[in-house]
Amino acid sequence: MISPEKSAASFLSGTSKVHIVIPPKQERDFASLLSHEPKTRIKNILLAQTPPEGTRSPYIDLEPRYKVKFTFLPFITVEGVPGKEFRKQRIILNDYSGIIFTSRNSIDHFFRICEELRVKMSQETKYFCTSEAIALYLQKYTQYRKRKVFFGDMSSNKELRLLLIKHRDATRFLYICADVRKDEIPSFMRANHFNFSEGIMYKTVPNNLKTLEINKFQMLVLFSPTGIRSLFNSFPKFKQGDLKIAAYGVTTAGAILDKKLKLHIMAPLPHTPNIMVALEDYLKQSNK
Repeated sequence: MISPEKSAASFLSGTSKVHIVIPPKQERDFASLLSHEPKTRIKNILLAQTPPEGTRSPYIDLEPRYKVKFTFLPFITVEGVPGKEFRKQRIILNDYSGIIFTSRNSIDHFFRICEELRVKMSQETKYFCTSEAIALYLQKYTQYRKRKVFFGDMSSNKELRLLLIKHRDATRFLYICADVRKDEIPSFMRANHFNFSEGIMYKTVPNNLKTLEINKFQMLVLFSPTGIRSLFNSFPKFKQGDLKIAAYGVTTAGAILDKKLKLHIMAPLPHTPNIMVALEDYLKQSNK
């Protein structure tokens, strides 16, 4: 089990004099923007992501309980930025003593780039992750006894911000990201005068969905703004009709509303911290 060098709570108590700037979030009140249409029975739900590994999945567990069928279909493909193209960003990896990861994709593509460019990171490199699950994934590429690993709480990033502030003055950070990414962490680092760069190592590409019979589904669950772009790329004249749409994440929800579509389910919200809770909450009412 990995543990942070020092817990966020103890660190906070020891840095009461440090002024930390948290940039204000320019977010809509999504709870108030959810559609109030009557809930109708749901038989088939399309999730815009790859099927879960193995035979066990919390989605599958809901099927007999609410007599619903889940279908998995990725709307996007993640493609790595080739090492030759990455060089154009003029980033020298060993110039950075702190690497920030927000997903398994970011870890996979960071170490792929290292291999392509024949870069061996220093054993003193610090790795900062948005959650323990992502930190544990580092074991695929490196041994913990040779590295310094820190992680926060993905639901708020509060712990991660505290850890980043603690190491700010002695660390030059590289934030590993895709061509389209959330701005929460970069905004925080700019506001608090970090020495950091963004390294774009992968990109999200819309899939061709033209063979999809979308009318057979009563609900569509989307997980990224690129997924919505993929939907409209394949169906430029897409009309929502009676289709219920669920979104995970504020950027996804915002992109749905920007397309003038109705949003019926969203997570995270105070009463629905994740998409599974949000879906089950809806099905309890629609399929009772």
